[in-house]
Amino acid sequence: MLFVPTMSGVGDRAELGTPTTSLDTHIQDVLAVIDAENLTDITLIGHSYGGFVATGVADRARDRILRLIYLDAFVPENGKSLYELLGRPVDPNADWRVPPRPIPPDTSEADARWIAEKRTAQPLGCFTAKLIVGNEAALPPRSYIRCTRVAPDDPMRTSMQRARQSGWIYREIDASHSPHITAPDLLATTIMDIVSTDIR
Repeated sequence: MLFVPTMSGVGDRAELGTPTTSLDTHIQDVLAVIDAENLTDITLIGHSYGGFVATGVADRARDRILRLIYLDAFVPENGKSLYELLGRPVDPNADWRVPPRPIPPDTSEADARWIAEKRTAQPLGCFTAKLIVGNEAALPPRSYIRCTRVAPDDPMRTSMQRARQSGWIYREIDASHSPHITAPDLLATTIMDIVSTDIR
């Protein structure tokens, strides 16, 4: 069974976004789905910024999460925000909504049109809120899927390196940053490979 929660302030829940919407809001969004659906033995996948959300959820619902997979995602450093991880200053005059990154260049024209209609800005608080993990050593087993068609600035490089240095299960796929759109079959096969490797 697959659950794909939509975070407050984005997508079809864009109207719920406010200047106070933050990383913790999104962690609570996912925890609410876990509680409402009474989910256990979860393989939790965090994509891109979602690596912060997934780590926070895994920390707060340790008894429900079986494994954590970062999909070309940021691996947070305890006590730091995403902007701090990137060494990016916060513009005090910035709008509270951050526009989405460009659509990956290998996206088909049909998919690009479909995506363009659905993409929304994201609350700034998602990137400036610090993630505090109670006991990082007690997090569930972690794995990393690296998309090798990287953008020129490649913001995920440090997270990828941390995953490899930590000895996590690590896989690379020939796809850009949104493989759930551009290479869904390859992504599904890779996830199942990680799951089967993890339980051996």
